[in-house]
Amino acid sequence: MLINFLAEHKTISVNGCIAQMFFIILSGSEKLFILSAITYDHYVAICDPLNYMEKMRKEICVQLASGTWAMGLFHALLTTVFTLKLHFCGPNQISHFSCEFPHLLQLSCTETLTNQVVLLTSTMIFGSSFLFTLISYIHVITTILKVRSAEGRHKTFSTCSSHLIVVGLLYMTVFFQYTKPRSVSSLLLDEILSLQYSILTPMLNPITHSLKNREV
Repeated sequence: MLINFLAEHKTISVNGCIAQMFFIILSGSEKLFILSAITYDHYVAICDPLNYMEKMRKEICVQLASGTWAMGLFHALLTTVFTLKLHFCGPNQISHFSCEFPHLLQLSCTETLTNQVVLLTSTMIFGSSFLFTLISYIHVITTILKVRSAEGRHKTFSTCSSHLIVVGLLYMTVFFQYTKPRSVSSLLLDEILSLQYSILTPMLNPITHSLKNREV
């Protein structure tokens, strides 16, 4: 980061660029999967509160956390392995803050069909994660609306409101960035979207997840 901010000529090796992409995908994937795990926690807490202690016991929480990292690692390794097979012999300038997968594919001088399939598969995996989150929150909101008192509805909704903010900010920008057609792509738009889901949203996490904390 210091090199990118301070250096006049910002350079990175091909292997360094791929390594950077690996850690971006690893952390980004884990972040999306852990949001789904938190969604499940909220679903159990609101829709099945009497069985919460049983369904969210320590062993289950450890399995959920370990599973998110395992899935993130698998996704990052899968993408990186196929990227290592690419050859770069033409343009070598990435018009972006970091070495993200779609921008790296644009510089390849070899066939990228397999990588495009991997990218599409990644989008489908994230889509299934989003679908799980969406269905869970439909049940959550339906349960909240059944609460008779307004105070009870407000108190129950406040349990998941901060999580909804993070989910909305993250999924909207990631999906738009990775599925938008090239006709609407621009350097400024790509940079703004990248800043949103890679820097701003993680920085807001401590605030949004603490909104219901009276001391904060």
